[in-house]
Amino acid sequence: MEVLPAHKSIWLFCKKHYIMQAIAVTWRKLSTNARSASSITNLKKIGRTAFSNKYLLYTNVTISVSLSAVGDLLEQTYELYTKDMEKYDFKRTMHMGFSGVAVGVLCHHWYKVLDRFIIGKTTDMVIKKLLLDQLIFSPIMIVTFFGSLALLEDDPMDNFKEEVRQKFVTLYKAEWMVWPPAQIINFYFLPTRFRVLYDNTISLGYDVYTSQVKHNKNNLRNADRISV
Repeated sequence: MEVLPAHKSIWLFCKKHYIMQAIAVTWRKLSTNARSASSITNLKKIGRTAFSNKYLLYTNVTISVSLSAVGDLLEQTYELYTKDMEKYDFKRTMHMGFSGVAVGVLCHHWYKVLDRFIIGKTTDMVIKKLLLDQLIFSPIMIVTFFGSLALLEDDPMDNFKEEVRQKFVTLYKAEWMVWPPAQIINFYFLPTRFRVLYDNTISLGYDVYTSQVKHNKNNLRNADRISV
């Protein structure tokens, strides 16, 4: 197995450490705010703080990381049931959670940009947002997903190219089946600050599928060897 260069390993460690530290600081502040009030007031205070402009980015990243990891654990549970795995691979789950960092950051800024330049909730505005989301942002998200995971693997560039070549179309077709109806609700009814939360809630089932597609690599390689 090829070992990542020392400078690259240090960079990845520092990046993950900084992100996790920022998230930890955010949630420590949330828990501090919650200690001095009743349960209902706690929830309201936590909600207001978490979805405020100051902390919204960290909240969105936390949601994306958590649900990406949960989606992978659900997929691994299924693979254990079908005997495709012998035990849980928690390193794989951590990698899938790490991919949620990029997803959370991009979604956070994308929805802000959409709502800034396409104002209103008329049918025309919703359709414009939906088309831009599917035609522009969806391909970017798929490429980012494979790219963020490739950073943690051997031969990142070769791995990235192979994954995109073999699996991009599969995921993009699935995006068109899942997201248009879900995003109509998102764009028509929800304010900007709740879009990523809704997005990730709907995405939990989809994250199970992306984990399956991503980690089907060995089967694809075996098929290539057999065909040769």
